Amino acid sequence: MTAQTTSFHGDLAFEASYISPDEAIGTMAVKAGLLNPFGTVHAGAMIWFADVVATTLALQGRTPTAGMQGFPLAITLSANLLANCREGHLHAQARFVKKGRRVSTVRTKVTSDEGKALLDLTTTHVVAEG
Repeated sequence: MTAQTTSFHGDLAFEASYISPDEAIGTMAVKAGLLNPFGTVHAGAMIWFADVVATTLALQGRTPTAGMQGFPLAITLSANLLANCREGHLHAQARFVKKGRRVSTVRTKVTSDEGKALLDLTTTHVVAEG
C-alpha cells in the first residue's frame, strides 16, 4: 500500500473587538482560504473565529501577550454547527453566561450577513496562572 499525502493551505484573518464588559464582537470575510472542498466555510475556521471573540470578551479589554498572567484559557468548548455559507461575512457576538473571578462561561453566536444563525458556541475559561 502506498501512502498518499495531501497538502492543505488556509487563510484565516478576522477582527475581534471588545465592546463593553458584557459584549465582544467580530467580523470575518468569507474567502477561498476558509472554504472546505464543498465550497462552504470550514467548521474549524468558524469555531476558531468564535473562540477568539469569546476570549476577547473574557480578557475584558486587556491585550493578550505570550505567557501573560491571567489569560482566560478555554477548558471546555461546545459547538453547535447550525448552517453554513459560501460568501459574504461571518459576524460573531459573545456574551457572558456566567462571569466569575476564576471561571467564566461565554456564549458566542455566529451569523451570516443576512442574520442566519451559523454557529452557537459555548466556552468555559479559567484564569491561567503564570
